[in-house]
Amino acid sequence: VQLQASGGGLVQAGGSLRLSCAASGRTFSNSAVGWFRQAPGTEREFVAAISQSGRALYADSAKGRFTISRDNAKNTVYLQMNSLKPEDTAIYHCAVANVAWATTRESAYNYWGQGTLVTVSS
Repeated sequence: VQLQASGGGLVQAGGSLRLSCAASGRTFSNSAVGWFRQAPGTEREFVAAISQSGRALYADSAKGRFTISRDNAKNTVYLQMNSLKPEDTAIYHCAVANVAWATTRESAYNYWGQGTLVTVSS
């Protein structure tokens, strides 16, 4: 499966972006899908994940500001990001898990996209 993340860009603090993760090669309707991010000089961290059934899981930093959703007919997962902060600046990667439930564990995700850059200016 190939994953293509898009929707990143430059936005001012307080603004919004919607990231998309489109899969090709196989359907991921039976799998959880997650978003992770990595800022320069830091380790990759979990942001949000959505289960096969649509149940969402968020990092504390994302709760109340980000919303993950999926459209299985389009084989696409979205991450709506509102009230963006400079500390949200990072490359955002989507990944497909080998399980159906949303999880924060990176080891559960076996397909990764190249990522899309989000830059939030102050």
